[in-house]
Amino acid sequence: RFQLRYEWKEKLETLGIGAHLFPYDPRHKTYVNIYEGERLAKQLIFEGQTQTAEFVIGSGQSTLQVIRQFTAEGIHHIFIGPDHILFIIALLLLGGSLGQLLKIVTAFTVAHSITLGLATFDLLSPPSRLIESTIALSIVCVGVHDLLHRNDTPDTKRRDYRMAFAFCFGLIHGFGFASVLKELELPRQALGWSLFSFNVGVELGQMCIVLLVSPLLALLQQKNEKFARNVVTVAALVVIAAGGFWFVQRLFST
Repeated sequence: RFQLRYEWKEKLETLGIGAHLFPYDPRHKTYVNIYEGERLAKQLIFEGQTQTAEFVIGSGQSTLQVIRQFTAEGIHHIFIGPDHILFIIALLLLGGSLGQLLKIVTAFTVAHSITLGLATFDLLSPPSRLIESTIALSIVCVGVHDLLHRNDTPDTKRRDYRMAFAFCFGLIHGFGFASVLKELELPRQALGWSLFSFNVGVELGQMCIVLLVSPLLALLQQKNEKFARNVVTVAALVVIAAGGFWFVQRLFST
């Protein structure tokens, strides 16, 4: 983290900014906050081919620019987080009606939105190792549930706990999402729209996964029910194995 301060004798109209740190790491991002006096004027993200930017002095930054920037960050965070992706897929494996799947995803959304806000505003900050380990454990739990219920039929009376899992573990995943925003150390005046936009981006990323996975599972179920159950069995075992590996790795990491 660098803090730079510049003063000019003559008034400037534009400011050119460039950042190319750690070029050997293609996933590296550099976050820049520009202040004019005490006022946060603009937020920038340098990554990939975007290494330079121009800032017009006194122009500030529109709310639309903040929304666009942090919505993209939320989408990006979902797709680089295999644990979050696997948890969502595990919730979808048993299928169900559109209304049922919508309730499950909504429960997850509501839950992680609550803790995302609490953690970002420093109202509640559990240890990172505990959060990351519990996220991995949540994947194992849903995978085991999928394995036990893979042969259920509409006439089966066994209770589906996926919505309860989605809400309870969604609270934990929210702390995981919040770690991204907290690492940026955004000033409090920037948190409102940044938090909202990041959450919207996370939801858009989740919906992409739902819209991709659910129709495929439904199509398999219609074409070959036995094969579909075998797919769910293998997928559930993969989910359990991956979650178990991450749990041990994160719990005992130094």
